[in-house]
Order: sequence, then structure tokens, then C-alpha cells
Amino acid sequence: MKILGLGGWSGSGKTTLLAKLIPELVRRGIKVSTMKHAHHGFDVDQPGKDSYVHRAAGATEVLIASEKRWALLHEIRDAPEPSAVDLVRHMGPVDLLLIEGFKREPHDKLEIHRARNGKPLLSADDPTYVAILSDAPVNGARLPVLDLNDIPAIADFIVAHCGLKAQA
Repeated sequence: MKILGLGGWSGSGKTTLLAKLIPELVRRGIKVSTMKHAHHGFDVDQPGKDSYVHRAAGATEVLIASEKRWALLHEIRDAPEPSAVDLVRHMGPVDLLLIEGFKREPHDKLEIHRARNGKPLLSADDPTYVAILSDAPVNGARLPVLDLNDIPAIADFIVAHCGLKAQA
């Protein structure tokens, strides 16, 4: 399984890009999964549901399943937040795992950069970034810069960088 991250400051458009990029990669015959980092506590469960009651009662893991999907909820409690490397071990095998966030983890990443955000380049001091995706020219970039709006070109870069075999 190949792993590639999308890093960028909040508001740079990582999720928006993934929503366009995933269908392009899938159209090319690449099986894709995603992993997303959330900066704050989140809950995919709802108060009053049995699974929520199980977790609230102290269960470490609760698996919910139906005919359409299943989800495993794991309570961290007082343990440290797991790294991307730790979490990848829980993912099923696919051709490509795209990781949104985890911008300082050691896997290869594409930087999403928007000039209007006024933020410095993450890739300037992080060798794990392999390209910059931007909606404007990036002065002094040491990496390839791709047009953030050119989804086929970004997909081409990913396929080549990860050594994937896309189908026509």
C-alpha cells in the first residue's frame, strides 16, 4: 500500500481537493482509502444510541456494523494521541492511502498552499514534502509546483511518485 499525505494550513482546501482527486484516481482504477486528522475532539456517535452508551460506560472499543458499512470506535482515554504510523496499521489494504492532515508526520506529502492565506510554506523546512499544490506562483519553491486546480495533473504526479499502475 502506497501512502501519500496532503498537508497544509487550516483553510487551504485539503478536503475540497480530496473530494475532486479521489474520483479521478478511482476512475484510473486505483483503489483509494483516506485517513483524516482532526484537531479537536470529535464524535461520530450520538448520545442515546446503544454504541454511545457502550463507550460512555467504559468500553475501550465498540464496533458498529450494518449491511452497508462498519465502524470501529476506539477510546484513547488517557493514552497519548496515536501517530499516523500507528493508525495506518488499522487500515485495510488498498493501492493508495491518502492522509489528510498529520502535516508533521514522516510520510511523503503534497503541500496545499494558498497565497491569500499568508502562511509560510510548510515544505521550506520539512523534507517529507515532495511537491507544492498552489493556486498562484510560489516564489523560491525548491519543489515542483502544480496548479491546485489541475486535478488530472495532480493525479498524474501521484501515480508517478507512488509508482502506481493506473488503468486507462
